[in-house]
Amino acid sequence: QDQLSADMYNFVAKEVDYANYFQTLIEVQAEYHRKSLALLQNVLPQIKAQQEAWMEKPSFGKPLEEHLAVSGREIAFPVEACVTMLLECGMQEEGLFRVAPSASKLKKLKAALDCCVVDVQEYSADPHAIAGALKSYLRELPEPLMTFELYEEWIQASNIPEQEKRLQALWNACEKLPKANYNNIRYLIKFLAKLTEYQDTNKMTPSNVAIVLGPNLLWPQADGNMTEMMTTVSLQIVGIIEPLIQHADWFFPGDIEFNVTGNYGSPMHVNHNANYSSMPSPDMDHADRRQHDQARRPLSVATDNMMLEFYKKDGLSLCPPSMGVRVMDTSWVARRGTSVVRKASSTPPAAQPPAPPAELPATPHSPIPEQSPDISATPSPPPTSFGFPPGAER
Repeated sequence: QDQLSADMYNFVAKEVDYANYFQTLIEVQAEYHRKSLALLQNVLPQIKAQQEAWMEKPSFGKPLEEHLAVSGREIAFPVEACVTMLLECGMQEEGLFRVAPSASKLKKLKAALDCCVVDVQEYSADPHAIAGALKSYLRELPEPLMTFELYEEWIQASNIPEQEKRLQALWNACEKLPKANYNNIRYLIKFLAKLTEYQDTNKMTPSNVAIVLGPNLLWPQADGNMTEMMTTVSLQIVGIIEPLIQHADWFFPGDIEFNVTGNYGSPMHVNHNANYSSMPSPDMDHADRRQHDQARRPLSVATDNMMLEFYKKDGLSLCPPSMGVRVMDTSWVARRGTSVVRKASSTPPAAQPPAPPAELPATPHSPIPEQSPDISATPSPPPTSFGFPPGAER
């Protein structure tokens, strides 16, 4: 008992020393946190700047204009990627956009498109998955491509009984679309018109395409039962989309290179699980570029699309043999990826749009014969039955 008391008295006597130890510990911790705060305040603006400048952001479910502004594109990436792949492997696929794809394949492709990495070869044998991803992107837009604001005008135009007035009303509605929406609907309608050229093989007539894609391009803004509402207006929407496809070159005159938008490339996607190099400079000579490609990954629509132009200019069609991967052959662009209607000399539109195109007799389209890579098909002359283009190019 005396020993315990002695120890307690000694502890109390040295209490100031122990308190000094704790004070020193707290001061050291405070200094550590001050330095950490200064470092974080330095790094945080850099992280924010990198995030704001990062172009590969999710596109599904995001507003069209936001996606285009972030990515620096004119055509939404999922639209362009899917159309580019379908032009290569899906134009003669029966029931395209009508036949449902594998749910797991579709989910995987949507996720790949969302992070801007698509393996072209993986999906070249499954065009229905590509078509399904395109439909999903259009349907998941917060606002339809043809806009809520113009919904009533589209519906009213479709209800006009006289064909000439109906087409002119549809033309007027097209002209009122915001620039981003106009560019994308023009791109898509041109592609769908090209798809219907193979209707004898793929069974997708303008009417069939309008039935399966129309509800993904235009729907009403309402809180009611969407299924019941879409059943009611589906025929009207078909009456809007079908003439746009039938007379695509009258509504949207001019050529389109489907795999080029003027700003098609996005920054190289960095995958930390693989050894990727940066994109080569276009100033590299032929030998340097071949050496550079040894370290590159397989081609994808998203991150390597700028390389298509480099390879195209250099006349290359294959990656170095050591990679064991075939790069997408760009020779098909001249055969399938171009709208064949040539632009007439453009003048400012009159107060009223030009006369609508006359109805053409149905002519069967034979499938495109297989061509060797070194032969480019010559574009066919423009149809003569279409009216004068409705206006100068946007």
